[in-house]
Amino acid sequence: MNFLESVKMAGKTLLSNKLRSALTMLGIVIGNASVIAMIGIGEGGQKYVSGQLESLGPNVLFVIPGNREVQRVSRDLPKTLILEDAEAIATQVPTVAAVTAELNGRQVITYRNKNATVNIVGTTPSFLVVRDFEIDKGRFFTDVDMKRSNQVVVLGAKLAERLFGNNNPTGQQLRIKNASFRVIGVLTAKGSNLGVDYDDAVLMPVITTANRIVGRTSPYGLELTYIVASAKNSDSVDAAQFQITNLLRLRHKLTGEDDFTINTQKDALQTVGQITGALTIMLAAIAGISLFVGGIGIMNIMLVSVTERTQEIGLRKAIGATEQDILLQFMIEAVIVSAIGGLVGTAVGVGGIFLVAALTPLEAGISPLAIATAVGVSGGIGLFFGVVPARRAAKLDPIVALRSA
Repeated sequence: MNFLESVKMAGKTLLSNKLRSALTMLGIVIGNASVIAMIGIGEGGQKYVSGQLESLGPNVLFVIPGNREVQRVSRDLPKTLILEDAEAIATQVPTVAAVTAELNGRQVITYRNKNATVNIVGTTPSFLVVRDFEIDKGRFFTDVDMKRSNQVVVLGAKLAERLFGNNNPTGQQLRIKNASFRVIGVLTAKGSNLGVDYDDAVLMPVITTANRIVGRTSPYGLELTYIVASAKNSDSVDAAQFQITNLLRLRHKLTGEDDFTINTQKDALQTVGQITGALTIMLAAIAGISLFVGGIGIMNIMLVSVTERTQEIGLRKAIGATEQDILLQFMIEAVIVSAIGGLVGTAVGVGGIFLVAALTPLEAGISPLAIATAVGVSGGIGLFFGVVPARRAAKLDPIVALRSA
């Protein structure tokens, strides 16, 4: 028998037992679909988080109070950054294009009979440039508003819609902590940024936030939640990080460890890539167990098939079929079952990825390499687990096989 005849015979044998063949494929289908879906969802999650980080602003650096050890052991960060630090970075670091400061709190705001508990973000006029936001209605606050500690606010798009519907909120008055604030603008909707949703926040001058909302607790100046700087370009991010570190160490008169931490967008992307990559590998490995189980299922069914077809094997060997012919036929049957299961599983896995993308914010991440690997592995599993039953069939003695049938 040549190879083509062996393929035809294997196909006919599988078609004559459709239900058994389908059930044999099921384990491979589930395993293949799981592997592809897990890898795709992992890649989609990585793209989503990377997009969130990139939307924070171009070439940003976050200066956070406390060193990494303090941040690890305590949720209450020290008050080591002040507004004068941000102003010094803006004027004395040549690789920085713009700097903004943020002082955050959470308060209940009231408009007529509507209440909402939202984040209050005290910041500076350079916020729009550094964080890459735009104004949809009205204007943003200015340096004059900062110096005079004017009680003016800019609303996130989602909050403005929740309080004012389709009406223009500019010029309206809100009450925050028993003080009246005038709405001067609305931000363009941008979405949540790693848990910080500026679309559902109130922005006001940072000095106003300190005087009217959160109070002042640092004896050295107006304390900040963090400072955000934007480097002039992607090539100057490392230089900006170095220069900011040196400047703050001089200002804070440090001789030991830093009392602040500088995180760059690149650092965050690398960390996210490592975490999501490890999770994707772990999920794919767990899903790969299904492929292994499917391979065992193929071996079991093929062993049963050898037992059922003992007379056929004996008859074929009696009329001249060699061990290689019998071995090839059973191996081809196992490979066909696993390959078809792999293709069906691939279709199911890709469909699952698109379904997840349609129902969640995750993007559809389909890796051609993952698909090719999964289909190749499923075919290899069929070949591997088909060896034992195929060798058993090939070694049958024709006389014993015909007598025992």
